[in-house]
Amino acid sequence: VVRRQEAVGLQSITDGEFRREFFHLDFLQRLQGVTTSAGVGVKFHTQQGDIDFAPPRVTVTGKLRHVQDIQTDDFRFLKSVTTRTPKVCIPSPTMVHFRGGRKGIDITAYPDLDEFFEDLAQVYREEVSSLYAAGCRYIQFDDTNLAYLCDAQQRAQAQARGDDPNALPHAYAALINAVIDGRPKDLTVAVHLCRGNMQSAWVAEGGYEPVADVLFNELHVDAYFLEYDDARSGGFEPMRFVPGNKVVVLGLMTTKVPAIEPLADLTRRIEEAARYVPLERLCVSPQCGFSSTVHGNEITEADQWAKLERLLELTRQVWR
Repeated sequence: VVRRQEAVGLQSITDGEFRREFFHLDFLQRLQGVTTSAGVGVKFHTQQGDIDFAPPRVTVTGKLRHVQDIQTDDFRFLKSVTTRTPKVCIPSPTMVHFRGGRKGIDITAYPDLDEFFEDLAQVYREEVSSLYAAGCRYIQFDDTNLAYLCDAQQRAQAQARGDDPNALPHAYAALINAVIDGRPKDLTVAVHLCRGNMQSAWVAEGGYEPVADVLFNELHVDAYFLEYDDARSGGFEPMRFVPGNKVVVLGLMTTKVPAIEPLADLTRRIEEAARYVPLERLCVSPQCGFSSTVHGNEITEADQWAKLERLLELTRQVWR
């Protein structure tokens, strides 16, 4: 897979997360204090109708501790087989909180949520430090929750759990900042906002406007991977909040269906986005991974490589 990525022309290379069943659970369950159990049903949406799915549930049942390096061995392997930039994707620390809220965190272990957020930041700092010591210089946090907070239904569900959907983006920005603010200057950190991606289905809908100001101005990452593959992602107007020192990666190409977007359509959308962020601070990518879980999406491997080849064709045309 690394060889194919290099042959297509990618300059940052991933291991495809082949070792993971879920993009987040395989990582989170290796933190001491995190327990996974039978899940509660989640409704995923497709063009043909809804899918009911119950992914395992994450709860905090004890003090959070980083007792083992989680992603470091995988990174070392990746680094050993590519001459290009090896990139590591890990679940955002917000994934430990959002889906359960206060009820998903043991009251005996954490009567004070401030202590919970402090310990959560610490375990992530230790993991990031271990990756950096192994030579990693490019980390991406995969975060569904900031994107879910753009969806009216998801905001209502958060409120029903006892959380304030207007306060959560600020709390999550502070959490991620507590992890990365002391990072070395040569470590690039990006965040990917995802609205759900399994069996070509999604969970959330809605543009970035509800979280845009916090996302772009309070969160201290270097770059944003934003889903923009269809109308459910809204328009580019929220990008007006992006400051002049940050990069936006436009997820214009869907990973959910095999049809390949025409070059002219992709180019036109980049031109629209460039009204808010100049071209030199824009990039392009698929809207999400080609599979966020072991269940995969309704596309073939050939479809995947063809889409990546189209993206590289696009970048050569637009950025020369």
